[in-house]
Amino acid sequence: MKKCILTAAIFLSVVACKVNPFTGKSTLNFYPNSQIFPMAFAQYDQFLNENKVVTGTSDAEMITRVGQRISTAAERWLDANGYPGYLKDYKWEYKLVNDETVNAWCMPGGKIVFYTGILPITQTETGVAVVMGHEVAHALADHGAQRMSAGMLQQIGAVAGNVAIKDPQKRNTFNQAYGLGSTVGVMLPFSRSHETEADRIGLQIMAIAGYNPDEAAELWKRMKAKAGGQAPPEFLSTHPSNDTRINNLLAWAPAAKQEAAKFGVTSFK
Repeated sequence: MKKCILTAAIFLSVVACKVNPFTGKSTLNFYPNSQIFPMAFAQYDQFLNENKVVTGTSDAEMITRVGQRISTAAERWLDANGYPGYLKDYKWEYKLVNDETVNAWCMPGGKIVFYTGILPITQTETGVAVVMGHEVAHALADHGAQRMSAGMLQQIGAVAGNVAIKDPQKRNTFNQAYGLGSTVGVMLPFSRSHETEADRIGLQIMAIAGYNPDEAAELWKRMKAKAGGQAPPEFLSTHPSNDTRINNLLAWAPAAKQEAAKFGVTSFK
């Protein structure tokens, strides 16, 4: 049984790889778009039905406008770099929801929500583009499916350990150690790497869309001020620290402008 579980885990890890066109790296992904997108679309529709969607306002129109510009820029980049049709199964949607939470999120396949609570932080259309670029990047890089795939491997490891260890006391010790170790040592760093990747990709596509990438670091300075130092240590967080993000974005902004120049974009909103 233990050998079967281990063999299955190795097989899945080997065969379920997909190349991220923005990084050139192979990524862990057990879930094809045909499987995960319909589930995400259904969950998104359910969420919208259960929450207050803002329509017909200038803010709601801005969210849609920025989202369309960002996703169009992503498609331009993909077409120019040998990935035509990469987004054929995506069904982009950008909604503003009346909620004081300072957040935005994206589901697989391009379903995006902004909460009204984040607008005082974004402040401007370019600020919205920073967040939108980040969320669109999550969809482009299949981060949702990758997290689900990593979770599956984590569960396989737990099952393998429980099958192999016969002594109940030792099994209990293993479960406690495995739960903490796999979360802090694997799952949280995995999540932080996704956030960093989405920051970098998002910066690039917002620049191609004509938005100033220098604004990204400024937005995260405002986010840091809003948090007021009430964040967990980075190694216990799903996200990089605000300081890490600010430093990264400052370092990456010139390269994002250079990439935008390849598409004839040399001035920014």
